[in-house]
Amino acid sequence: MDENLATKVAPIAGTTRMNLRWYVLLWLLAGGIINYLDRASLSIAAPGMIHDLNFTRTEIGLLGTVFAWTYAVMQLPAGWIIDRFGAKRAYAYGMIWWSVATWMTGIVGSFAGLIAMRALLAVGEAPCFPTSAKITAAWFPEKERGVATGVWDSSTKWGPALAPVVLVPLMIAFGWRSLFYLTGIAGVVFAVFFLLRYRSPADHPRLSREEFSYIEAGGGAHEQTRSASRLKWTSLFTYRSVWGMICGYFCSIWLWNLFLVFLPLYLLDRFHITLAQMGIYASIPWIGGGLSEIAAGLLTKKIIERGIATPINAKRLMIAFCSAGAAICAIALPFVTSLTETIALMTIGLGFIAAILGHAWALSTDVAPKSMVASVGSIQNFGGYFGGAFSPAVAGFIVDRTGSYSLALISGGLIAGCAALFYWFMVKQPIPEPQ
Repeated sequence: MDENLATKVAPIAGTTRMNLRWYVLLWLLAGGIINYLDRASLSIAAPGMIHDLNFTRTEIGLLGTVFAWTYAVMQLPAGWIIDRFGAKRAYAYGMIWWSVATWMTGIVGSFAGLIAMRALLAVGEAPCFPTSAKITAAWFPEKERGVATGVWDSSTKWGPALAPVVLVPLMIAFGWRSLFYLTGIAGVVFAVFFLLRYRSPADHPRLSREEFSYIEAGGGAHEQTRSASRLKWTSLFTYRSVWGMICGYFCSIWLWNLFLVFLPLYLLDRFHITLAQMGIYASIPWIGGGLSEIAAGLLTKKIIERGIATPINAKRLMIAFCSAGAAICAIALPFVTSLTETIALMTIGLGFIAAILGHAWALSTDVAPKSMVASVGSIQNFGGYFGGAFSPAVAGFIVDRTGSYSLALISGGLIAGCAALFYWFMVKQPIPEPQ
């Protein structure tokens, strides 16, 4: 290790922590929860919007589609910006942007205004998870990235799980607009704190030399920027593995978006529960999803440590298995008749989907060159959300026309099952580091 770098990360008496990387991981987990609280606010506020603004379910679906499509398009410049200018500023400034857009959502009262706010929300949120992937690649050795990614990506389930519990009582007491005010303010506060406190491994004054060496030996410790790479950004699209990730993520996000936008409404429409009951029942599947994603990450780590599979193959295997499980659960959902069975099947199905998404992000850190982790992750995310953007609109149209969610769920399950084919047969080789 370079002598100056060694001095830079040398322990400072009384302030150094071993396993500091796991504390950094908590930052990513908290930021991701705020991100998804902002997204999930729409599904919680939907009954109030339908009542106060006379929206249809198709219009609620279109709000979800506008967000997802804009989010998809913005993934491409977001990944390039992160790899070019670094993770810290992209993460913090993006969060401030999306938090202001969230707060403004509580002010507007027209469908056109809400469309604009959902688009602005998507622009700000685009850097969040590609940045988390880049930070993970810098702070964690390869064998731990599946677990680390599972933890921060589980925020995409904890956010929707907390949303009904926290936001439904708020909506009952103060109306649906109050949801957007609260989550918007929380995001700005967190972003300022992150901007002031976060450091990369090489710059962190509390990182011990031993932990730095451990991370570095596992392929991490250095957050490389695009200026250090000879590989052109556009050349990423020439790799088979990248296209497998794009197509596989599309299949997973199609079903994911269906649950994210319509899970609370599905329970209300089919079982006629109250808003207060929805605050409890709509949380349970997301809690199961968050726990399942972390558990799947730990299982993958064990598979790698015991030499059963390489890091890439262990993640591909987990994705293929969970894709099949998610498909079965979604297809079976219209055929169960009780609320208890429905909640149980949703919980298992979201657990499978959660594991797919977490491992897909972790896979991007293995497939990508170190200087282009955010770019590869964002390209994968682009594929998922560009196609998956149409899922809420298609589902809303089906429900309005047929009065049933059956066709939307069955088709979503079939599409999700195809993710196994793309990840298993196409994502086999990492992109070589340019010489």
